[in-house]
Amino acid sequence: MTSRSVTFNIAFQPTVESMPTLRPLALALLLLASHASASCSRPIQVPVAEIGLSVIVRGQEVSGIYRDILDDVSKHFNCQFVYRPVPRARLEAMFQSGTADLLLPAPRTELRDRHGIFVPLIQARAAVISMEGNRLPIHALADLKKLQLRVAVVRGFDYGESYERFLADMHGSDRLFIEVNPVAVARLLQAGIADVAIMTPTVLAGAIQGDSRVSGMIDRLHIDPVDELGWVETGIYLSKTSLSEADRRELMSALSAPSLSKVIWDAYKRRYPPAILSGSLRPR
Repeated sequence: MTSRSVTFNIAFQPTVESMPTLRPLALALLLLASHASASCSRPIQVPVAEIGLSVIVRGQEVSGIYRDILDDVSKHFNCQFVYRPVPRARLEAMFQSGTADLLLPAPRTELRDRHGIFVPLIQARAAVISMEGNRLPIHALADLKKLQLRVAVVRGFDYGESYERFLADMHGSDRLFIEVNPVAVARLLQAGIADVAIMTPTVLAGAIQGDSRVSGMIDRLHIDPVDELGWVETGIYLSKTSLSEADRRELMSALSAPSLSKVIWDAYKRRYPPAILSGSLRPR
C-alpha cells in the first residue's frame, strides 16, 4: 500500500450558526482591549480641601471616599492622580482659573458648568440640622427666620437658588454665622451658640467623626429636610481649560462606568450610620 500524506485543515471557519456566539465574544474582547489601553496623557492635578469623610486631609496625606473612587479608577484606567491640599476658598478659584484639573466633591451649579464638564456620582440633599431637643420640626427655610433661630453655614457651600436667597435675606444679621469648615459649625451647635446648621448631613457627620472635640454629637443630631433644599446631583467636575479633550474623554468614561456606582455607595455605607444616609443621600 502506497503511503499518503494527509493534511487536515483545522482552522476554524465561522458559520452562520456560530455568528451569534462570536459577536458578543468579539465585543467583549474589544471592550477589554479598550480598557487596557485607556490612559491619561499626564498626571491629573487634584487640589482638595477637607470635607467630612468625602475628603480627609492630614498634613499632605489625602484619603476619604473620593480618594477611594479615584483609586478604583486608577486600577482600571492608566490615570495617575496628584493631590494637593489647599484652603476651600482657593479650591473654587483654582478651578475657575484653569489651574485645577478636577473639582470634587461638587454639587452641580450653573457657575461651575461654565468652567467644567460635570460627571454625577451620587444624589444628595442639604437639610436643617440641629441638636436633639424639644424644638418643633422645621418645614421651610422661612421657619428659621420666623422662629428667630441662629443659623450656621459653611462659606462657599452652594445648595441652589433658594439657599442663596435665604443667605442674602439673612446677610448682616447677627443670627447668621458663616464658618470656614463643618467642624467650626459643629462646635457652634455643641456650644449652643447656633441653633441650627444648613448643609448635607453626611458632611457634618463626617466632620464630627473626624474631630475628638465634637465626636460625641453624632447620635444627638436631628435632621429636618425642607422642600427648598431638594435632591441635587453631586460628583466631579472635569476642567474645560486645563484638560485635553482626550483626557476628559478617558476620565468621563472611567467615572461613568456602571460598576463604579456600587463602589461609591458601598464607600458611603462603610463610613456613615444609616440614620445619616437616610433621606440625605442616594445612588444616582
